This record gives sequence, structure tokens and C-alpha cells, in this order.
Amino acid sequence: MPRVIHFEINADDAERAVKFYSQVFGWKIKTWEGPVDYWLISTGEGDPGIDGGLMMRMSPSATTINTIDVPSVDEFMTRITGNGGQVVMPKRAVPGVGWIAYCKDTEGNVFGIMQEDRSAR
Repeated sequence: MPRVIHFEINADDAERAVKFYSQVFGWKIKTWEGPVDYWLISTGEGDPGIDGGLMMRMSPSATTINTIDVPSVDEFMTRITGNGGQVVMPKRAVPGVGWIAYCKDTEGNVFGIMQEDRSAR
């Protein structure tokens, strides 16, 4: 069954947001070494929970995005649109990680779907 595996926080000022979440929750946040500005968030170890990321805000209405692990981004984009949802950012590679797409549910909530594939480029 697909599960939430990652969250993303959108920020207007990344440094300010990193400082806020580090100081408030004690999260460890580091710069990702990938091709875009992105920060990896570690929320802790041992207890239930997930880790996430922080990125520059993609649009004025962008908020926190939950990403769901799926076996096939293509298959789930079809399921989403077939059930009244929308694809708002088509499938794209996250180099060395996998494939991601952003979608919108029938209530207007944006979420990500991710397919692991270390060969993605």
C-alpha cells in the first residue's frame, strides 16, 4: 500500500525557514548536493515519523507537500486523473533518487508521488 514517505516545506526565505525549524524543533537541516537549491530535513531517529525537505516556494499558494511512495508514477498519474484529480507538475527525474510528479486532489490539495529509481537522470 502506498505510504507517505517525505514532506516538503515551501519557503520565501530558505535561511530564515532553516533557522526557524532548527531552533523550534531541533531538526537537523543540511544543503542537498543535487542540481537545485534544496535542504534535507532529518526529524529524528527511532520514533515513528518521516523526514523531509525544504525548498524555495514554487508558487504563491504552495504550502507543505506530502509525498507518497508509489511503484509507478505513470500508473498513479493515470489513477489520479481518472478519479478527478490533476497532475500539476508532470513526471520528472530527481537524479540518483527516482521520478516525481506533483498532483492535486479533488479538494485542491497538492501532493507528490515518488517512484524510487536510482538510475533516474
